Amino acid sequence: MAERTREQVDNRARHPRIAAPHVRSSDPTSDVPSEILARFLHALADPTRLRILEHLSRDGELHVSALVERLGQPQGRVSAHLSCLRTCGFVRVRQDGKFRYYALADHRIPALLALARELARPNAAAIASCTIATRHDPLEET
Repeated sequence: MAERTREQVDNRARHPRIAAPHVRSSDPTSDVPSEILARFLHALADPTRLRILEHLSRDGELHVSALVERLGQPQGRVSAHLSCLRTCGFVRVRQDGKFRYYALADHRIPALLALARELARPNAAAIASCTIATRHDPLEET
């Protein structure tokens, strides 16, 4: 087994679900099991979560109420999406008194979103009609 870098070990300590013993990988050389990567990418599979990331990419750190206003959705729904994005490592939160401010957790997220758009563009019509991509979470089968 390849020796892990300090950063990989630190990430596993911060995110115990990554190291969950019940999760299997189809690629024995991968340090992130396919099921975990699928769940990570699934966090991007919601239009509201993508829009949140786009707003944070463009506008920087935002208060929850600013996101509610920009998205035109109820505060509870926006907070639920932010919780998902935070758990999966896409956003970080800063508490200032009773206010919570959200920002991208990693500077590479805008590049990830740009690459996703670039890859999706030539197949947009087929992707829009795909019913297979809406299947359930593979980790729920274990």
